[in-house]
This record gives sequence, C-alpha cells and structure tokens, in this order.
Amino acid sequence: MDETKRMKRNLLFFPLGTIGRDMVYALVTNFLMTFVLFTRELTDAQFSAIAAIMVAARIFDALNDPIMGNIIERTRTKIGKFKPWIIAGMLSTSLVIYATFNVRLQGWSFVWFFGAMYFLYSITYTMGDISYWGMIPSLSSDGDTRNTFTARTTLFAGIGGTGAGILIPMLTTGAGAIGGSTTIAYGRIALIIALLCPAFLLFVIFGVKEDRSYEAEPVPPVSFKKIWSTISGNSQLIWISVIFLIHEVGNTIVVSGVGSTYIYVEFGYRGGLYSLFTTIGMSVTALLMIFYPAISRKVPRKRFMRTLLITSVAGYALMLVPGVLMRSGAVMLGTMDLKFLLITLGYMLANFGQYGFYLILMISVINTVEYNEYIHGTRDEGIITSMRPFLTKLASALTVVIASATFLLTGVREYTNQITSLENAAAAGRISEAEKLAQIDEVLLNVTHGQSSGILLVMVIAPLVLMVISYLLYLRHYKLDEPEYDRICAELKERRAAASKENQ
Repeated sequence: MDETKRMKRNLLFFPLGTIGRDMVYALVTNFLMTFVLFTRELTDAQFSAIAAIMVAARIFDALNDPIMGNIIERTRTKIGKFKPWIIAGMLSTSLVIYATFNVRLQGWSFVWFFGAMYFLYSITYTMGDISYWGMIPSLSSDGDTRNTFTARTTLFAGIGGTGAGILIPMLTTGAGAIGGSTTIAYGRIALIIALLCPAFLLFVIFGVKEDRSYEAEPVPPVSFKKIWSTISGNSQLIWISVIFLIHEVGNTIVVSGVGSTYIYVEFGYRGGLYSLFTTIGMSVTALLMIFYPAISRKVPRKRFMRTLLITSVAGYALMLVPGVLMRSGAVMLGTMDLKFLLITLGYMLANFGQYGFYLILMISVINTVEYNEYIHGTRDEGIITSMRPFLTKLASALTVVIASATFLLTGVREYTNQITSLENAAAAGRISEAEKLAQIDEVLLNVTHGQSSGILLVMVIAPLVLMVISYLLYLRHYKLDEPEYDRICAELKERRAAASKENQ
C-alpha cells in the first residue's frame, strides 16, 4: 500500500475507532456523579466517601498514564506496540462499566463496591486510552496532516461523547427513562455502550497502519527515570501541561454533573431538557472540529485563541445575567422558557471557545514530540502523548472536588436523596412511573432560587477565570508556534537524511 492510500485509510478508520470509547468516557465522566446522586440514598459521609474515592482513583489513574506510556514504548508484537493495549484495555473496560451500573447495592456496601470498580476502571481505561492517542504521532509527522488527524479524531470523539450526552439523559431521566426508572435505565445504557466500545475499535485494529520504524531501534527499558527525564527535560511539555490542566478543569465543570443538576433543579426533572441544553451547547463545536484544519492554515493559533476567548466571555455573560436575574417560567416563548433558552445559547457560545482551546492545546501537547526529538534525539511518543490523558484525569479529579463541594454547600443533596428514594420505589414496583414523576415535581418546588443560582455561579465563574489564566500563560510561555514548529521539523528531516547517508 503506497503512502497516499495508507494516509487516506488511516484518516478514515482511526477517527471512527474513538466513537465507542468516548461514549464510555461520557458515561463515566459526565454521568457517574448524576447516577450516584439520583439512584443511591447516601448520607453526607457516604457521599463524601464516594467523592474521595473518585478523586483518589483519578489521581492514581493520572499517575499511571506516563508509566503506561513507557510500557507501550517497549511493546513489540506482530500487530505493533499500540493495538495489543487497545484491545486489552477496551474489552476489560466494557466489563467494568457494565458491573458498575448494574449493581443494586445501597449505603456503605455500594461505597465499597464502587471503590473497587472505579479503581479497576482507572487501570483498564488507561490501557486503551494511552495506546489509542499515542498512535497519532506514529501516523504522521507533517504538521498539516497531524492537525487533520487531531481535528478529525476530536470530531468523532465529539460525535461519540455528544451522542451519549444527548441520549443518556433522555433515556435515563424523567418520563423517557428506560424501564420507568433511572436505576434500571442506567444499567441498560451501560450494557449497550459496553458492546459498542470494542465494536468501533475494530476499525482501528483491522484498518489502521502505523509507521513501525521504531522496531529498528533497541527496546527501551521500563524506567521511572526515563519517564521523569523525558517530562522534566522538555520545557515546552512542562508549560503546555500546566496550561492544559488549568483549562481542562474549567472546561469540564459543566459536564461533571453540575450542569445536569442545575437544569433539573431549576427547570424540571426531565432528561430531554438537559439533552437539549447539551445538543445546542455542543452543536457549533462540530463546525469547529470540521473546519479547524482550514482555519489553522490561515490563522495563527494564538490569534485564533483570542477570538475564542472573546466568544466565551460573551457566552458566559449570556448565561449569568438571565440566570441570576430571571425566574424560570416567568417569560415563555410558546412552550419554551426564555431563561432556559438564553442560558443554553450562552453555553453554546462559551463551549465554542472552550472546545477551540481544547483542540489547540491538545495539538500543542502532541507537537512537543518533535521538540523532544530536536533537543534530546528521541521522540518518546508514548510518554509524551500520555500527558494529555494524564492531565485530563488529574483535571477531572479536581472537578469532582468542585462538583461535590457545590452539591454539599448548596444543600441540593437533600432533594436528590428524596428523588433517589422515589426512583428506587418505582424500580421495585412500589409506585407507578406517573406517581414518581408527580412526587419529584413536588420535591423540586422546595429548591430555592439561591440554591440554584449558587450552582449556576460555579458553572460560569470558575470556567471563565481558568480559561483566562490558561490563555495568558499560553501567550507568555508556549514557544512552538507554527513557524518554529515548521523550522524544527525541517531541521529534523535534514538530520535524518544526513544520518541515513552516514549509515549507507
């Protein structure tokens, strides 16, 4: 297969593989806290234990990422160094998520089971995630092609994650819940996603061909010293890691359970409302992922980030002002609550800027592979690309702290526990679905405007402040802009050509 055909094939099959993976990621990262809030009756101590487990497991998971990257670097099999770990990781992850969402335990029994499953998930998902994203540098070193790979893969990841984000609330919450109960619905959704995840990865296993020139090099040892020296010896990797972490904390606050809880307590316990919020909020990001390669050819990254930041500021203002000053249901446009519409449109603008930042920062992390080769003579793709999921997981740990503190400080868990009791009663057949929904509406009437506004403030202020900080740090400290990256790649090409002549 010639290089052009291989590249076209890879550009088609590699992005397809992430659709099921990101359904898993969305289920666990975006809805696990919601699942716990609305299907488990927990005391504050038990809920705090759940939050502590999630934080500890995600930190543990994050620390595992560079180690996994180092292990991948020394893997040599007939199907390459990435694919074996993709297969093992995703099959085991499917088993773990099925068990997690289908157990019927409550109280401390659930807490202990949850802890075991969550730590297992941290290990199994890391295998597949690091190996999957680690393939990108081995697919192309050309800057424009890599932008296309990253943007297209992020687009398909968005299709999987957004599709799950739209369908899961609709099928688990309110009148549309599968089986008439959130408890039953999450179990069935988990089964479907557990089957889809490995199915989509078949495109990668059988359709993607990587550059395997690394097989001519000695197998590197598994070494903590190597991990540390690779990270600490790459100044651009260090700075972009700090910037990515700060941004990612703010970027994921809304989808950590804070956004869905706000929509339910402010506008009603109806999954379709949160699905609509998510659909509109994510819609414009698809355009960004499609057209980013074309944009990147004409607009420098740092200039484009300024435009994205301005867009997000406008969006957050549109969320905050009506969110605090208006009462839900006070002004209706037909059947649509004007307050809900304004907040949703604001989230769309804010999310456009946030996801644009995410895409640029992710490419910036990957581009430090060539910088590492430039200054040290080794690419160390597995270790460097493991930093993105490492930082994502570390950010999610911090986001769990923010979300849990929000629920405890605003006092909304008093109402979510009552809803859980009604959901479990419906799942056991003690009350009808109609009775459950009517009683939940009565529970939510007791939520005060101050409590819901407190949740909204967390959704708006924290992401905006963190986005501004990440932007200022990027302008000041990240040096691998387009001209510098192209210069480095050109010099590396000359070095390889010279080395090849010497070896002849």
